[in-house]
Amino acid sequence: MQALWMILAAFLFASMGVCVKIASNWFTMTELVFWRGVIGMIFLALLARRQGVRLGTQYPGMHVWRSVIGVFSLGAWFYAIAGMPLATAMTLNYMSSVWIAAFLVGGALLAWVPLRGRDGRVAPPPLQVPLVMTVLVGFGGVVLVLRPSVGADQGLAGLSGLLSGMTAAFAYMQVIALSRIGEPETRTVFYFAMGSAVFGGLGTLITGMSPWDWGHALWLLPVGLLAAGGQLCMTRAYSSARTSAATLVVANLQYSGIIFAALYSLLLFKDPIDGLAWAGMALIIVSGIAATVLRQRAVPKAPAEEH
Repeated sequence: MQALWMILAAFLFASMGVCVKIASNWFTMTELVFWRGVIGMIFLALLARRQGVRLGTQYPGMHVWRSVIGVFSLGAWFYAIAGMPLATAMTLNYMSSVWIAAFLVGGALLAWVPLRGRDGRVAPPPLQVPLVMTVLVGFGGVVLVLRPSVGADQGLAGLSGLLSGMTAAFAYMQVIALSRIGEPETRTVFYFAMGSAVFGGLGTLITGMSPWDWGHALWLLPVGLLAAGGQLCMTRAYSSARTSAATLVVANLQYSGIIFAALYSLLLFKDPIDGLAWAGMALIIVSGIAATVLRQRAVPKAPAEEH
């Protein structure tokens, strides 16, 4: 079921990206982060009341860290969306899935206990080399996707997109940690929305408010609602993934957001996507599937299942 939640999250985030790209014509990045947080807070507070979920938490420090790193990732992503084609910005952000896979590989290597055979030689970690190769193929696919669309004047936006993907990986890991200690997804997403409102508001005080127009401001509403919905689905997907293998499945399915963004780019913004870019997307998806299968064989039972 976590797979369906992640596919829905990817679709909602891609749809939010469309609204962000349009709204960025009239609002600054800090304003978009602020209104995304405010609208999300209202929606999530109402949802929490309907669900009977208390918003008080015993783990404020974990929520603060998740909000800080998440808001940084969000702001960098919004900046990338405003400054480059939607499909490219989405691809850079969804590199977080590759980073998570790499983190899982690194964690397995750190936890590996070397064992010597009868001949005195140390056996290598099971399937780690093939798994690393699949992650590298995924990075190669990302390179193919980016090659045709990043211009010389989009360097800062591209760097912001890369940073958004890496920091999003850390934020997602914190989401997993919060779910493991029993925090409801509604509460987790509410505090992230609060962090967006706080940090976005502070940034807006520094950069100033844009001229207000109700016709333009209407685009802020779907930004907040789609973001909150996508965040809820993503959090539910990760909280449902109780093993390392399941976490990797969820991380790989995030790549479906690239396809949704590519379709939006073609249909709405008329951005060109050539054969190499489509081949890169296919490489990313294939590498994700291969990494998932290899990981499941390497770790038939993860430590998380014992808690």
